[in-house]
Amino acid sequence: MSGNKVKIEPPKIPESLTEATVSDNEWADGQEISDVIFQESGVHNQSAYKLYLDRAVFRNVAFRGTSLRKAELTDVRFENCDLSNIDLTELVLHRAVFQNCKLLGMDLTGSTLRNVRFTQCSADYAVLRFANAKAVVFDNCSLAKADMSNMTLSQFFLKQSNIDGAQFSQTKLAGIDLSSCEFNGIGATLEDLRRSIISPGQASVFAANFGLIVKPGE
Repeated sequence: MSGNKVKIEPPKIPESLTEATVSDNEWADGQEISDVIFQESGVHNQSAYKLYLDRAVFRNVAFRGTSLRKAELTDVRFENCDLSNIDLTELVLHRAVFQNCKLLGMDLTGSTLRNVRFTQCSADYAVLRFANAKAVVFDNCSLAKADMSNMTLSQFFLKQSNIDGAQFSQTKLAGIDLSSCEFNGIGATLEDLRRSIISPGQASVFAANFGLIVKPGE
């Protein structure tokens, strides 16, 4: 099934949102924030455990030195934001869009992702170890050297994305379409790749990686 055909529920965000800045909302453990828009600002050195964020838009916001462990984010949109190296360990994320964002080294270890779309994002070295992802699309993204090991995938789509050097160890890729992706090699065993979908050109890449010799037809 194509990532274009899967039903991804979009964020349910009201048209009227309250302008907010981090100084207005000094984030704290267990805090609840809703119906807000953050624009042209920075989120620096924030640390909050089990933050609850509902119906929010982040536009041109840069995160620095921020840790939101076990946060729950529902109905959120990130546009042109920089979340590089943010700690989102064990995040619960439902109905979210990341558009043209920098996600380099973002840590989503043990996260739960539902109805999430990443479009034109740079997520090299991102960490998604042990994440549970259902109805998730990466469209025209870069995930080079990302750690996607031990993930549980359902309705998970990688479309025209760079996954060169990404680690998929212990992640079952059955039914996952890699045919439009760019890579010279990925970290995966034959068992991980069983019943995944690849292009003819990629078959030769895997053959080389597994030490196989492809004999030209006579």
